[in-house]
Amino acid sequence: MDTQELGFCGPGLMGGPMIRHLLRAGHAVRVWNRTPEKAEALVPDGARVAATPRELALNADVVLLCVADAAAVEAVVFGANGLLDEHADQASRPRMRLIVDHSSIPPDVTRALAARAAALGVGWIDAPVSGGVGGAQAGTLAIMAGGVDAHVESVAPILAAYASRVTHMGAVGAGQTTKLCNQAIVTATVAAIAEAVSLARRSGIDAAKLPEALAGGWADSTLLRTFVPRMTQDGLDPIGALKTFQKDVDTVAAAAQQTGTPMPVSGTVQQLLRLGAAMGLAQADLSGFIDVLQTARSMPQ
Repeated sequence: MDTQELGFCGPGLMGGPMIRHLLRAGHAVRVWNRTPEKAEALVPDGARVAATPRELALNADVVLLCVADAAAVEAVVFGANGLLDEHADQASRPRMRLIVDHSSIPPDVTRALAARAAALGVGWIDAPVSGGVGGAQAGTLAIMAGGVDAHVESVAPILAAYASRVTHMGAVGAGQTTKLCNQAIVTATVAAIAEAVSLARRSGIDAAKLPEALAGGWADSTLLRTFVPRMTQDGLDPIGALKTFQKDVDTVAAAAQQTGTPMPVSGTVQQLLRLGAAMGLAQADLSGFIDVLQTARSMPQ
């Protein structure tokens, strides 16, 4: 694989491992993060720290993003000292010609941001990921991409550093729509697992044994094996915040409304997540569905 000089914005729980895989593959990577300490933590691995996103755009052909939400993507790209800051010194034109956005944001916002970038001569690939922190660490993420064929083909060797599969789903925005389909399935499944754990506990059986008991059956899944331990054990490192699920399911609901798609299961999950937020659980681990249900146990019948 040809090595390249890359920029990367957002070395968080997902982005940090992804950057380390890029470095191990031989790429030179400049890193920026709103919290500088998160970027500096990658210096021992070989990364260079940029003072601003603009610095990344000046020094790399391809810049990858993995940030929290649509507002963060817009700020990083078009804000002050952003990748495409329209008020920056135009004497220093960006070297960057392609943005790869691993963030999960609404498809219509993606298309609007991509159009703004295209007007400045920069291509856009929406490339949200699935596989969680474990997949990022193992380098086995699944990437669903939207964009021009040639653009997706050109970055596939780069993404192979941390993805076992890159599927081109169509034009810009198609990757984000596919991620919404993914999140509709994931959030509904995790909610169902929390209900099963709660039912097992209230029935007096050991809920921690559910993955063993259901192994090989239709209910067996990566999510079952991941989340039952997180719902039955204490002290495990978090793999994300429940507010991330809420953001994604709210986006699913908006897309369902725009397309006239009935999604009653996602609607119920959305209300469960809103209840969790009202209970102060927005920052809880992604397994926090069980905390909502456990609290309900103590409520009057």
